[in-house]
Amino acid sequence: MKFPALLIFTWLVGQSTLLAQSSFPTLGKVVRIDPQLDALIASDAKIEVLASGFVWAEGPVWINDSGYLLFSDVPQNTVFKWSAKEGLTPFLKPSGFTGAGTYGDEPGSNGLTLNRQGHLVLAEHGDRRISVMPLTGVGKRTITDNYQGKRFNSPNDVVQHSSGAYYFTDPPYGLPKKHEDPTREIDWFGVYRAAADGKVTLLTKDMTRPNGLAFSPDEKILYVAQSDPSKAVIMAFPMLSDGTVGPGKVFYDATPMVKQGLPGLPDGLKVDISGNVWSTGPGGVLIFSPSGKLLGRIDTGEATANCGWGDDGSTLYITADMYLCRIKTKTKGAGW
Repeated sequence: MKFPALLIFTWLVGQSTLLAQSSFPTLGKVVRIDPQLDALIASDAKIEVLASGFVWAEGPVWINDSGYLLFSDVPQNTVFKWSAKEGLTPFLKPSGFTGAGTYGDEPGSNGLTLNRQGHLVLAEHGDRRISVMPLTGVGKRTITDNYQGKRFNSPNDVVQHSSGAYYFTDPPYGLPKKHEDPTREIDWFGVYRAAADGKVTLLTKDMTRPNGLAFSPDEKILYVAQSDPSKAVIMAFPMLSDGTVGPGKVFYDATPMVKQGLPGLPDGLKVDISGNVWSTGPGGVLIFSPSGKLLGRIDTGEATANCGWGDDGSTLYITADMYLCRIKTKTKGAGW
């Protein structure tokens, strides 16, 4: 049953205020598969629930200068702000669709990141673009909304390279009729690069459902998650000197975990300072060594969408379906 956005938001604010004034409840568990995980997550680490009641939470990004978190609720077309001091407040609405009427069931922004200028970059479903805006909330502009004159499907996640270029994925999830939507203008679901001068390059069109993406600490590898239940893989693409990528290889195949019935698919991912990959997927957040060995998972019990580093770089914030969560780690995010 779907509730009106106003009622949901009122409930969320009330819940967040209560949680901000008391200890946080916990959920799930840490599943340890390899002893190497002990160096990354303490034995007594808990998954704390900071707020709940969302429709589909996504794209957490930490604003270090001000000490707060931003994240998307894609169906509500809203970016929310959370801080330990103030709890939950709205930050931006509409976040991904500014047109008249309704636009599918996932119209809002999805992945979020900060660029080198400290501005918020959004992957927007409804407006089918990558946009950027100051954290003041005024002056949003389009970075790119088309490839060779054809509109993107629904940009899903975005990261920035040290060169200033943006790398992003473009699956069909934000379109009203998904991959069968009649307004589609591009025949594939691509991974793209938007250079600092605005030129857009197609990096690959061989993935069926490209989703989250991240660079290795040395930026020699671009990881891209694929949220296809029949081929639920994380790909690793070698970066080339011109900013494009070479042929990709499978970093990890989570398809057997999907077949086991674990909730979720490869979605958002991040990398820590040692090159370990933290990717949402079947069974929560999957944690891999740089060689692709599965060390364990943060099992939220829900389909888990995305994650992001925050606080001093050692807290992993997690968006898991209706929940905003966090867990303390013993490492730090790459580039922190």
